[in-house]
Amino acid sequence: MTGKERVLAAMKLQQVDRIPWVPFVGVHGGKLLGISASEFLKSADKMVEGVQAAIKRYQPDGIPVVFDLQLEAETFGCALNWSDDTPPAVTSHPLSNGVSLDKLAIPGKEAGRIPLVLDATRRLRKANPDIALYGLITGPFTLALHLMGTDIFMKMFDAPEAITAAMEFCSDVCKKMSEYFIEAGCDIVAVVDPMTSQIGPDQFRQFVSPYATPVFEFIREKGAMGSFFVCGHAEQNLQVMCDCKPDNVSVDENIPLDTIKDICLGRGVSFGGNMQLTTVLLLGKPIDAQRNAIECMEIGGEKGFILAPGCDLPFDTPAENLEAVTKVVLDEYERQAIKAMAVEEVKQDLLDMSDYGQSDKVIVDIITLDSEACAPCQYMVESVKQITPEFEGIVEWREHKIKYRESLVFMTSLMVRNIPTICIDGQIRFVSRIPARDELVKAVQDRILEKMRVKIAQRRGRMYLLCSPDYCSHDDIQKLRAQMEKSVAELGVDIDIKLVSDDQDILAFGVLPKQTPAIVSAKYRVRSSHHVPETSVIKEWIKDIL
Repeated sequence: MTGKERVLAAMKLQQVDRIPWVPFVGVHGGKLLGISASEFLKSADKMVEGVQAAIKRYQPDGIPVVFDLQLEAETFGCALNWSDDTPPAVTSHPLSNGVSLDKLAIPGKEAGRIPLVLDATRRLRKANPDIALYGLITGPFTLALHLMGTDIFMKMFDAPEAITAAMEFCSDVCKKMSEYFIEAGCDIVAVVDPMTSQIGPDQFRQFVSPYATPVFEFIREKGAMGSFFVCGHAEQNLQVMCDCKPDNVSVDENIPLDTIKDICLGRGVSFGGNMQLTTVLLLGKPIDAQRNAIECMEIGGEKGFILAPGCDLPFDTPAENLEAVTKVVLDEYERQAIKAMAVEEVKQDLLDMSDYGQSDKVIVDIITLDSEACAPCQYMVESVKQITPEFEGIVEWREHKIKYRESLVFMTSLMVRNIPTICIDGQIRFVSRIPARDELVKAVQDRILEKMRVKIAQRRGRMYLLCSPDYCSHDDIQKLRAQMEKSVAELGVDIDIKLVSDDQDILAFGVLPKQTPAIVSAKYRVRSSHHVPETSVIKEWIKDIL
């Protein structure tokens, strides 16, 4: 079978001679040429050259022409922030900046960078007739979010008719972009809609299904096949994605592959994924990539499964890691040899997070793949940035891009398993879900109030008035107690006063009865790890008071 035949057969749930391999080479194609991501995405010649370099090195059965979810948004006037090692990020949203929907028009073939991409598609089609060519379009919900900004989540409740109108328009855009790619020679149109991972099944059925389903029907009418591509923690939406009748569903490592297999095959839909982008392909070694590929292949099986990364490849993915995957895909003997090798256990040094979040400020950590390259990550970071000015220096936010090893260690130390995730003072609060503005503000306010309560508790104390009856007169005791109570009242502090008169109790404080009257002051300090602490943690707390 040719690669094209193999991919299309897998999508049709037909018998294949081996599992097809589709590396989602996006701006990584620029890395292969030694140029920046922005240079790569602004030149048809460079796109062709980069994809051809990837085809030569990785011997794929299928490959995308380009992976840029800002292509359509740019034609509508969305401002882009360009980067050297990621696709651009949308930084402005026309529908939230005063532009009305009726002023927007479906882009033609000559709009923005669309002609560059279509030119590259035609040339790649001609040069590679036996490879399945993927045309990637921005899914309707993600495109609507580009146009509206994060206001889209509130408008689902406050103005659903505005969402419906925007989604209908974006669905029409998807059909037209699909038509362009199919006419240029693509066999498969991948509807890439990562922002749908931020909503639940009910919202999906209401705001996505009616507008995604017609896109897949249109793609089939035009003689091509459609893939629904969603990254992020989208497990809750797998069934409704399948109900949109795509030919294929592709997801990332956030969802267990066996879960994807069961749901998709149970609904007659092929599936693809879900090699680990960061920990394995970007930061791992060739042997790690091979083991991960073999694990995916064994779970996926030979019916309806396409081996692929969970999303577009990071720019700096080592080429040798992908070449190593190619070896185990093409060579059964290589797979058996890798499986027989002893697995080296790698122990990672984790950070001690037991005292994290004890500073005066509230620390909001956003764990992302990269907000410049991942739409859900971008909009989660934006949601945090928008609310922090309201807290006038009390709140500090930090992004941790797990494409860097130190951020991966931080993520693991916080026990975060899915991206993007928001943690507040080290506690996981929002997992792969962009919270509404009011919800995020409340979460931060709750943490501020919690810290205030802890501070108040820590400022509480007790004063012990030690008075042995043998050495202190009743009048002295009463006079001293009255002075202490007056001092507490004048300072306005919360301090208990307790009289200790038993000699044995006085000795317990390390004071001789003849040294009385004496005062011993004690200060409370509240310590909490928000769960049952380990013995080692308790020991550290004890040491702190010795």
